[in-house]
Amino acid sequence: MNNPLLADSKLPLFPQIRAEHVEPAIDELLANARSVVEKCLQANSEYTWENLVEPIANAEDRLSKAWSPVSHLNSVVNSDELREAYNACLPKLSEYSTEMGQNQGLYKAYQQIASSDSFAALATAQQKIINNALRDFTLSGIGLDEDKQQRYKAISLEQSNLASKYEENLMDATNAWKKHITDELELTGLPPSALAQAKQAAEQEGLEGWLINLQFPSYSAVMTYADNRELRQEHYQAFATRASDQGPDAGRWDNTDIMEQTLALRHEKAQLLGFNNYAELSLAAKMADKPEDVISFLEDLADKSWRQGRKDLAELREFAEQYYGIADLQSWDMSYYSEKMRQHFYQLSQEEVKTYFPANRVLAGLFTVVERLYGLQIEAISEFDSWHPDVQFFQIHDKNGNIRGQFYLDLYARAKKRGGAWMDDCVGRKRTENDVQLPVAYLTCNFTPPTGDTPALLTHDEVTTLFHEFGHGLHHMLTLVDHLGVSGINGVEWDAVELPSQFMENWCWEQDALVLMSGHYQTGEPLPEDLFAKMLAAKNFQAGMFMLRQLEFSLFDFKIHHEYDPTKGGRIYEILDQVRNQIAVIKPPHFNRFAHSFSHIFAGGYAAGYYSYKWAEVLSSDAFSLFEERGIFDRDTGDAFLTNILEKGGSQNAMDLFVQFRGRKPTIDALLRHNGINA
Repeated sequence: MNNPLLADSKLPLFPQIRAEHVEPAIDELLANARSVVEKCLQANSEYTWENLVEPIANAEDRLSKAWSPVSHLNSVVNSDELREAYNACLPKLSEYSTEMGQNQGLYKAYQQIASSDSFAALATAQQKIINNALRDFTLSGIGLDEDKQQRYKAISLEQSNLASKYEENLMDATNAWKKHITDELELTGLPPSALAQAKQAAEQEGLEGWLINLQFPSYSAVMTYADNRELRQEHYQAFATRASDQGPDAGRWDNTDIMEQTLALRHEKAQLLGFNNYAELSLAAKMADKPEDVISFLEDLADKSWRQGRKDLAELREFAEQYYGIADLQSWDMSYYSEKMRQHFYQLSQEEVKTYFPANRVLAGLFTVVERLYGLQIEAISEFDSWHPDVQFFQIHDKNGNIRGQFYLDLYARAKKRGGAWMDDCVGRKRTENDVQLPVAYLTCNFTPPTGDTPALLTHDEVTTLFHEFGHGLHHMLTLVDHLGVSGINGVEWDAVELPSQFMENWCWEQDALVLMSGHYQTGEPLPEDLFAKMLAAKNFQAGMFMLRQLEFSLFDFKIHHEYDPTKGGRIYEILDQVRNQIAVIKPPHFNRFAHSFSHIFAGGYAAGYYSYKWAEVLSSDAFSLFEERGIFDRDTGDAFLTNILEKGGSQNAMDLFVQFRGRKPTIDALLRHNGINA
């Protein structure tokens, strides 16, 4: 079989990849990687970077470059056949990873390199890779006896399967719920853009009228604008109960058992490795030292934000009762009356704002922002292998004209595509025998697609999301580290990995930057000053409530891992209620099953690490404050961020890199100021 996943191509051959290619390719590349490891160990007695680390890294890079497009396609054009092939490979990849982490010969070889005289002569990045590897051997159970190693391996395999099943259940539940509407009066209040999208969705299924669903653009439009309170309630209940024991599809794709099993396995793995709980294990590769520091950080932020959050909610309740006669504000009313309140007090309509942010204009402005910050030039490539007609492809040149990276951009929501927004690694940077392997990224969002003759128009929140994901992309693509283990986002502590992404969001609130990325989709007129003034005035509208919501997620995630007790089970909603009683100002209805769709922690990499978003926001706010002092497009400051943060990847500790850029350790002050919260 001529297998495109085994082809010697610089980029994935997406149109050629079929489900039947997946397992044979992964089997062959896993066998090759095992063979390389064995040959390296057998052929040498004195181990070096060149005769051990590098050849193994190259073999694993081939495996990664084959698996990456498979994993990506499973997320963006999911099908039963692809899902089956993807799931068939998960246990094989998990087994290989655990096997390498428990390979005594490999461990001793790395120890030998670390203690050799030649170690000091290695580059900083190479030393960091060796030290990270030794840490990871320990975290993979290298010190366990054989029975416990086998148990560790079984746990890892089951964790991988559970995460995949959790994500599948969520995707299936999201795709399953639709509501066909034939009377436009039911949709009163929805703006023309949302109505056009609902009509287009109906037409695509051969239906008259309108179709709403649980894809986020549709859900958000209904919750924010639909005057029909019963419709909002129905839509909210369907969304808030996805993949759970509640709601319209109760029990059909229920993640309850998966969540319980996941927490139990994480706790067992942590205890096997000598930790008290999974929160401690999670912090072993993060900036934070101990669980108490994380909890203290989150509770301190909550304490500083709680008064503002209560004030925000009291004002919203007062507004809804005074102007609309609603005395019993429910969860499905929050977005609707918040938008009414925003319009009333700030005369700010999100629909009006959208007209100034056509997607192509925003993209061009984003590229101009990074050109002015870092001297980058970004150009579109028209001929490339794609997985969908919406996808675009670009390459980045630096100020010296050198090509630094490439990226795919997939902006719009559609069926069979996982929700949310993310950046992922397609190809990582490394030095090869003759050249440099260029880093390539996937940038994926779920924005409302164009309808008819109207281009895609982005909310300001979506503009911010695009900048956020592009910040991750720059971290991956601008690295100058030549070794895969710590190039780009590889090897970066998880609670620092959001720094470059959240940092980029700041330019979405600066007038000099907004001029570059805005222009009315019909007239080209730039964002009016009075409209920007309203946006700025409303920037921290309900910031206290939003901060507390994020802290609720973070504390909940950390505590279900830190306080897990095998004799009591996960106590998922019990602990969530405790956290809400402690810091939340809004209590959702009893049927809400938020955790059943919290894929960041149950199917992503954020378990006992969701606090990273808030910690990285401290870093990013403090980093941006230097631009506030010197000018938001100050090239010297931009170059300093580029050379100290973006180009260094994971080659040094994140705190050291931050101090090199900022001249000191981070403080919380800028974060509170940016959120309009008085400490």
